[in-house]
Amino acid sequence: MNNTQKTESLPRACLVLPTYNEAENIEPLIKEIFAVQLNIDTHCLHVIVVDDHSPDGTADIVEQQMKTYPRLHLVSGIKTGLGDAYKRGFSFALETFNPDLLLQMDADGQHDPKLIPQFINLTNKDYDLVIGSRFAVGGIIPNLTIWRRFLAVFGNLLVRFVGGITNIKDCTSGFRCIKADLVPKCNLGVFSTRGYSFQSSLVFELLRNGARPIEIPIIFETRTKGRSKLSYSDQVEFVFNLTKIAYRNSGEFIKYCCVGMIGVIVNTLAYILFTRYFQFSIEIAPLISMESAIISNFLLNNYWTFTNRPQKLSFFRKMLNFHLAAGFTGLIFYYLLFLFLTQVLGLNDMFSIIISIFMGTVSNYSINSYWTWSKKINH
Repeated sequence: MNNTQKTESLPRACLVLPTYNEAENIEPLIKEIFAVQLNIDTHCLHVIVVDDHSPDGTADIVEQQMKTYPRLHLVSGIKTGLGDAYKRGFSFALETFNPDLLLQMDADGQHDPKLIPQFINLTNKDYDLVIGSRFAVGGIIPNLTIWRRFLAVFGNLLVRFVGGITNIKDCTSGFRCIKADLVPKCNLGVFSTRGYSFQSSLVFELLRNGARPIEIPIIFETRTKGRSKLSYSDQVEFVFNLTKIAYRNSGEFIKYCCVGMIGVIVNTLAYILFTRYFQFSIEIAPLISMESAIISNFLLNNYWTFTNRPQKLSFFRKMLNFHLAAGFTGLIFYYLLFLFLTQVLGLNDMFSIIISIFMGTVSNYSINSYWTWSKKINH
């Protein structure tokens, strides 16, 4: 087989690489990507760097590298976040190169470019979505802080429960290979895509459109240069996106949210009653107010939200499960978050309790939807 025939037999792929202030990482990463590329074929991969005017000169380094690598490209624009950068990079790739595959990768050196050939090869075996997984058997996350590990693990559990995703363990990984014809089918307009929540939204939409996924374990290396871009606003957006995923996956979620709003009112009024009138301490009052809301929410969910589901469990068993779920997300998550916000960050107690209630609503729905009032969802 001659070189031309070999080139035509390989899938056309575009690697989209969003960057912001990655001047220390971008040059060695580009060289490593194309070093791997040269071992595959010199014509099969284009690399599209999306850099929105990084003040550290990342784009200048990319432009210099473009003189060496003709299949390296730069897309610039107004900085609006990671998700929007990916969307612009995907659009550029689809309109300019009409690729068979789109790859995603972080620019901070935490993903190994040597896995790119394996990703591409797996798409030749009828897989539409290949994910470099931190949580598949063999995946490793060395030297990650306890807080970042908690966010990664807990965030993935929420996405899987809320989206009914049973066949993927790492829904927030930024290292992927996707069949390009699936991306235009995904309705990402309903989701907030400024930050890292784009990753989970895209996975959910790909599965909704019939993508056949596979995960391969990766070593998620520790960043050695530059600073992490994960912010508190990204975490808040992630929670808001979960509500949108849940709504698209289950019409019951809107009822659950209505019940949750009633629960917020019950919880807040009870909290005001016990702190302002009965002078309970702010350590004890949330426990009593949450139990009031738990009972109210259980009754409304049982006789309204999930009334059309098969009643597999007795009333008292469902109440027990609901309390256990509430105990996990409420007594542990709500309560500890409330104490953290008030006593560590020093935020107002009323503001903190509302945030704590909201942050746990999605996780509470997830557990109860797939345990207390179970309904199996397949993709």
